[in-house]
Amino acid sequence: MVSHQVQILLVDDDDVDADVIRRAIDKQRIANPMVRARDGIEALEILRGETAEGRLLRPYLILLDLNMPRMNGIEFLHELRDDSKLHDSIVFVLSTSDDDRDVLQAYEKHVAGYLKKGKFGEPFIEHLNMLKLYWRYIEFPPER
Repeated sequence: MVSHQVQILLVDDDDVDADVIRRAIDKQRIANPMVRARDGIEALEILRGETAEGRLLRPYLILLDLNMPRMNGIEFLHELRDDSKLHDSIVFVLSTSDDDRDVLQAYEKHVAGYLKKGKFGEPFIEHLNMLKLYWRYIEFPPER
């Protein structure tokens, strides 16, 4: 049973996209805490507790962009799935890419879903509502 609120880890290097996502979440009155990483390396540091703030505790949900510097989203997924403590993390890709190769690679690394962020209007609000329902009703992997 989930004992505390689901945290959101947003992994996105684009400041404008991150601000739009935060505002959309606020507009939908989603009060879940959000932490942002600018690339896959920073996200792994947060998940592993290698930052001054400490480790992100479960339950959490990762919103992952694919096109980032240093470590992109697909590389991050490889590292995440190979880590025995993080391999069961729930990840939704939020990307502008509709390249079939990106979609296939993401699903091969067991993402929960692949959402297009190209249109930040009503379709994006529907994505957020779906995510809100998702984390309200599913069981998250327990803390290790």
